[in-house]
Amino acid sequence: MRVYVPLTLSALARAHEGGELGAASVTAYAVTPALREWYVSDDIEELEYAALSRAAAASLRLLAVDPAEARRRVVLAIDVADSAARTDPDHGMDPDSVGEVRLAGPLRLAGPLRLAKAAAVHADGEEAVKDVTAAAEALGAADQGDADARFVVDGAEDHELLWFATQEIPYLIAPTAEER
Repeated sequence: MRVYVPLTLSALARAHEGGELGAASVTAYAVTPALREWYVSDDIEELEYAALSRAAAASLRLLAVDPAEARRRVVLAIDVADSAARTDPDHGMDPDSVGEVRLAGPLRLAGPLRLAKAAAVHADGEEAVKDVTAAAEALGAADQGDADARFVVDGAEDHELLWFATQEIPYLIAPTAEER
């Protein structure tokens, strides 16, 4: 099963340095039965894209709670055994958790999530930074029902995440001129 792990650039840098995602439990997104029902499609590419988009939204939430973090959404695509990913049956069709899976403890590949097993990294390009910054700042108000803030958050979603091979991670995590 391919899962999409929401990260930040600094979390990706730590994973690159250590060769693995260090957390004992990882939240990711995947094509789950609930996602299939919510998205109403049989096209696996569309479903994978929906799971990736859910992970991108979760990455934005990580940025919203850490103002010092570089303002680029990051998602790691990694393949795991089907038995390694568990859904929370209590969430059912909760719109905030559709497609969410947990990779935890002994169920998780009998060990840490090794970066060497990653298929790719998806991340915002530098042209998205302005909109992602505004979206991270507006996320709280959007969650409270502010329509203008929701419009700002949706502006970040207009930016497609770029695809990077895992060999490109050093380039991706290098500070940009704006961050130096």
